[in-house]
Amino acid sequence: MKLIYRHILLLLLLLPSLSMKAQVSEIPDLVLDTMTVSKKTFINDYSMIGVQYGAGLSQVMWNPTQEQEMLFMPYNVGVTYTRYGKMFGYMPYFGFQIGLFYGQEGYKFKRSANGYSQSLYGADKAVFDVVELPFVSHMHIDFWKMKILAEIGFFAGYRLKIHRFPVNDKYNNDTYASLQYSFHETDRRWDYGIKGGLGFGFIFDPIEVHLKATYKHSLSSLYEPDKDSKYYYKFAYPSNIVISAGVHFQLTKRTGKTKPQLKKEAKELVYGTTE
Repeated sequence: MKLIYRHILLLLLLLPSLSMKAQVSEIPDLVLDTMTVSKKTFINDYSMIGVQYGAGLSQVMWNPTQEQEMLFMPYNVGVTYTRYGKMFGYMPYFGFQIGLFYGQEGYKFKRSANGYSQSLYGADKAVFDVVELPFVSHMHIDFWKMKILAEIGFFAGYRLKIHRFPVNDKYNNDTYASLQYSFHETDRRWDYGIKGGLGFGFIFDPIEVHLKATYKHSLSSLYEPDKDSKYYYKFAYPSNIVISAGVHFQLTKRTGKTKPQLKKEAKELVYGTTE
């Protein structure tokens, strides 16, 4: 009796699933053809080239510490090349980006209530024209027609020009006056450091618009640490925050089957599998 009860219970459990299968099998082919089945979008390994414009705030991390103000820099322009790829063959969230940028950075000492401020070579403010080559690890998460961006890496650069602003609006010392538009012998012109940012993008295949906030910190002091004393070192490391917008052009297909994949499928249909 127990065995019979078990078979009856099993039959009762299977009836709903059998009923569902019967209903599916009864759906006409015409209805099945009109049904929309959602498919997951697969992101290809693709690349982009882009142009970027930004503006930001600049200051210097002084050691010993100095009172200073943030200095607004009106432009930071560049071109980039981005290459996306799948990590371990199936995680389409990673890539790298290289670029060439031209911009400005600098510092400004804060003046006290009586107008006094620190100075460097007779100037309480200086602006550098710089060029840099960044190489960053570029991560992205795509959804709908948008993407979230994150990047971190390194940069190498060179300080091209300098404009110093005298404390009293003009130099009274000929030695300092000669440095208003030139570098001192103890100044460092080669630059390097770390760079990272966060942002988001809008996707209008084959164009993408990216908006980012980037932080850049130099590991190369503005001058030789022992310029004033062989025993008492001083350091000055520039740092910048840049808000930028970029337009990027996809060089290869972002989603869907690529031309090599389509050619491979066509070849397999004609000649059979190539494996």
